[in-house]
Amino acid sequence: MHNLFGIFGSITFLYPNLLYFLFIIPILIAWYIFRYNKTYPKTTISDTSAIKTLGKSVKQKIFPLLYVLRLLAVIFITIALARPQSSSKSSEENIEGIDIVLALDVSGSMLAEDFSPNRLEAAKAVAADFIKARPTDRMGLVVFSGESFTQCPLTIDHRILLKQLDAIRSGMINDGTAIGEGLATAVNRLKNSEAISKTIILLTDGVNNLGVIDPLTAADFAKMFNIRVYTIGVGTEGVAPYPVQTPWGKQYQNVPVQIDENVLTQISNMTDGKYFRATNKKVLQNVFKEIDKLEKTKIEVLSFERKSEEFKIWLWIALALLLIELGLRYTIFMSNP
Repeated sequence: MHNLFGIFGSITFLYPNLLYFLFIIPILIAWYIFRYNKTYPKTTISDTSAIKTLGKSVKQKIFPLLYVLRLLAVIFITIALARPQSSSKSSEENIEGIDIVLALDVSGSMLAEDFSPNRLEAAKAVAADFIKARPTDRMGLVVFSGESFTQCPLTIDHRILLKQLDAIRSGMINDGTAIGEGLATAVNRLKNSEAISKTIILLTDGVNNLGVIDPLTAADFAKMFNIRVYTIGVGTEGVAPYPVQTPWGKQYQNVPVQIDENVLTQISNMTDGKYFRATNKKVLQNVFKEIDKLEKTKIEVLSFERKSEEFKIWLWIALALLLIELGLRYTIFMSNP
């Protein structure tokens, strides 16, 4: 099926070669002009002054319309015989293949500058790249510190998600590290999901010290709803420079890096996930790349094309034109024009 020269837009033809018969239309027009001139014989007279003021009658002027109507009918019949068809394409992608919630620690310790410019901004930048690399996944964002809340619910609109990610600031909620609360909130966002794969990426730099939900209890909830949890501990080994405001301006203190790797590892093991330790931004980027590879699910695409026959409208138009032409020919033009 082809679309002849693209002049019919989205219309295609089952028998496009028949359309080449349309090229005889100019020949028929030329033949009609020649025949029409022959129909009325010329008479040679010595003086035409007596008939100069006489013009063609209305019937004479519109008589060629009959031939135009017949030609148009021939054109539309030819198009109908070529079987015009319109296409209705449909493609369904299983965009529910993977639902991912990022649970991000925004406690004060995330301002430590062992990452450039600090842990929080580095985590946001790497997370943004991760989001951009997965345009077909629904993603959400949970933040936690001394408490937790949903910064952005699951969405396929990554433009909104990236704006909400950029808006995250340390100090936006009470300070502390409620890992269990953060994980439980993320589980709550995913528990009713019908996605093939449900995943939480939890990033923290500390030890659970607040909240009423124990991290391992939250992990049990995740396991119950078949949610895989990847945990990431961020922070260099030993101590990290932490900015402190003093009357003399910003100064730095070396603060011990304390990450509860044992709990984070248990959370991941319980949920068939994996624990990662990121000691700098480059390592953190590699961690997200590895998670990206681990969470690649083949998206099934159902694509079909429905053809609708459009020849009937062309036949009806041709029939109408022929009826008009015959009606005029055997009524108004019954006698010679």
